[in-house]
Amino acid sequence: MDFWIIQALNALSFGMLLFLLCAGLSVIFGLMNILNLAHGSCYLLGAHTALSAINATGNFFVGILAGITAAAATGFFLQKFLLQRIYGKRLLQVLLTMGCMFIIGDISIILWGADPMTLPKPAFLRGSLVAGSIIFPYYRLFVIGVGLFFGVLLWFLQEKTKWGAILRASVDDEKMARAVGIKVPTLFTIVFIIGTALTGLSGVLGGPFIGVYPGVDLEVLLFAVVVIIVGGLGSMKGAFLGSLIVAFLDNFGKALFPELAMFTIFAPMAIILALKPTGLWGKS
Repeated sequence: MDFWIIQALNALSFGMLLFLLCAGLSVIFGLMNILNLAHGSCYLLGAHTALSAINATGNFFVGILAGITAAAATGFFLQKFLLQRIYGKRLLQVLLTMGCMFIIGDISIILWGADPMTLPKPAFLRGSLVAGSIIFPYYRLFVIGVGLFFGVLLWFLQEKTKWGAILRASVDDEKMARAVGIKVPTLFTIVFIIGTALTGLSGVLGGPFIGVYPGVDLEVLLFAVVVIIVGGLGSMKGAFLGSLIVAFLDNFGKALFPELAMFTIFAPMAIILALKPTGLWGKS
């Protein structure tokens, strides 16, 4: 029983990390119809920048702020100066953002080196919770709490506020939203910045137990693509539940069938894509 509880908690912490990574990407896909393959680069930059800030100041929360800022600035640059020029041109988006991903990856190697690194945990989160025979790190519980907090916050913003109504209207019918006076380009920029900022946050939070190394940007991008295919484009609920599904499949797949770890992730994705191309909670 202890094995199942610990693995479930590990999956839940990874799922919350995936949600922070994928929430913005899902809405960006659904709203802006942009395939941003450089999304994982914001994770990489967020983690590296946070590590530098933590080493300089010794403060984990300064590192969080630095990582979020670096990722948000990168998102703003990509959207405002590059992607804004090629809306609706999917092939150009793929080529451009893929090129940006390789460039940012090489710049990261130049600035921070190619050795794998692990972000230090804050001192007050370095212990473990002991409940009978179950021992679980405080830090992973912290990640679960942060993910749930942002899940509730983003749901509230999207479902219960005027800004959320504008966002939902723009996702459902962009042309009509423009016709009634909604400033869709400004909305695009705000959503893009928020999405990449959350990705930077996921990079900082994932640094202490996933680490940061060359190629992690591509790895997290693959997970993000699987999540939005499973959950559906433009749906915060889909991003949240899709993240949990993928995290549980990945964690239990690696624990029970390590030789089939990739199959347990991509086979369900392929089935969902074949049966319901819009995803489980996506809009037709």
